[in-house]
Amino acid sequence: MGGNGKHRWKISFHRSNSSPKQTPKDFICPISGSLMSDPVVVSSGQTFERVSVRVCRDLGYSPRLEDGSRPDFTTEIPNKAFKSTILKWCESNGTEHPSAPEYSSVERMVRSTMAAEERNSGPEIRISERELLRGVAENPPLILSHAATELGHRVNHFHSSSSDESVVIAAGSPGTPLPLATRPLCYSSSSSSSEIVANEILSLTIGPNSSTPEEDQFIAKLKSAEVYEQEEAVVSLRKLTRTREDLRVSLCTPRLLSAVRLLIQSKYAAVQVHAIALLVNLSLEKRNKVQIVRSGFVPLLIDALKGGFSESQEHAAGALFSLALEDDNKMAIGVLGALPPLMHALRSESERTRHDSALALYHLTLIQSNRVKLVKLGAVPSLLAMAKTGESASRVLLILCNLAVSVEGRSAMLDANAVECLVGMLRNGEGAESEATRENCVAALYALSQGSMRFKGLAKEARAVEALREVEEKGSERAREKAKRILRMMKGREEEDGGDEGEDWEGILNSGGMSRSRYRVAGKNLYGANSTTF
Repeated sequence: MGGNGKHRWKISFHRSNSSPKQTPKDFICPISGSLMSDPVVVSSGQTFERVSVRVCRDLGYSPRLEDGSRPDFTTEIPNKAFKSTILKWCESNGTEHPSAPEYSSVERMVRSTMAAEERNSGPEIRISERELLRGVAENPPLILSHAATELGHRVNHFHSSSSDESVVIAAGSPGTPLPLATRPLCYSSSSSSSEIVANEILSLTIGPNSSTPEEDQFIAKLKSAEVYEQEEAVVSLRKLTRTREDLRVSLCTPRLLSAVRLLIQSKYAAVQVHAIALLVNLSLEKRNKVQIVRSGFVPLLIDALKGGFSESQEHAAGALFSLALEDDNKMAIGVLGALPPLMHALRSESERTRHDSALALYHLTLIQSNRVKLVKLGAVPSLLAMAKTGESASRVLLILCNLAVSVEGRSAMLDANAVECLVGMLRNGEGAESEATRENCVAALYALSQGSMRFKGLAKEARAVEALREVEEKGSERAREKAKRILRMMKGREEEDGGDEGEDWEGILNSGGMSRSRYRVAGKNLYGANSTTF
């Protein structure tokens, strides 16, 4: 009996010791709060449940962690070693293996967190797509259809010279170019394009403290039933906002914006063109960009881009480009449906429309939610086809570089034979313009090579080594550096040179020709050396 007593005592002692054992904190997903069943490592190095990462990426949201940082969900890599550790811990502690949480339940938790942050935090908090749509719901779009013959031929376009197209890489988002403070191609500060306005308009002196009667006079004309009065007022305002930068903020009032919104819907070519050009001038001021979007102009610009007069389309593309430079507008513009018409505008007959549409897409795809939308639209094959035919190739490649940073974009590009296409472009490039294209081709290949098991095989099939060696010998300094890294990766030398498996975009950007703070990708100015006005 003594033996039996000792045996019972040991069993009892063992149970009392093991029962209070808690789940290790590292095994719990910081977002879902549950034991991780499919842990993945994201670009910023933290580990989360895969479903949690997908939810946050779909909502365009990055939660604030306990240490105050916000994770980067650009890429996700399965953490098999950590998963194995969790399963072994479950078995040794008699705990059931965890199952993946439901997408809908995690989504509810994340949306609740977003709402709480919005109530308690400042301008750093992102707003949800639903709230963005609610903000413009009171300004529904009016779909117009205009006859192209109503617009007379414009004798003199506004000029802007171009040189040195460049892109800047941001430290906050690995491999993603910074939104440069720039202006649409259709905007001109040159006085040569101001002949449309009478010289006496220069005597108008509306300033930050302009009187109510002057504002009332403009608004009365903008809302007049007489078309010539509408045109006179909008032309005057267009002239003022072109020559008087100090007036752009003071003129961007809710009353004036409401009146201009009606003119953008006008059936008269001159009125519509001047109204959208005025809006572009107002949008050049950073303080006005968010206000313009929240005043309901994006749906109207989309309609003008799809079915407006040809010159209106140029200015609509320029306005969307200008508004997309503001980070707080990027998600809203994508949610409101600007991506499909901007993609269509890349094939416009107007160089200005193509130029500003491409750069609008470039800046919009700096955020993950718009990358996903563009991939789902099936844009990758179209972009590759345009790049291959040389149609705005260098600018189109910039968009592809942004898409290649995301898992969805990288997968779609590899499926669409992007490696073969880009390598072919490297072989065929000649001349100054193609030097910019060549740099962007190498940049896109470099982005595709990161975290992709498929890239190496596809690159060998496309005989990329020969083309990259030529770039390494004859290309620009930036192109040579990236070509060298791709070749090293293909030879399997990355570990010999001190790299490790955990090194991703952000680590690589810290070295070589890709500076974490600024990196110039192409060789021709995206925006023009001289800013031009309306």
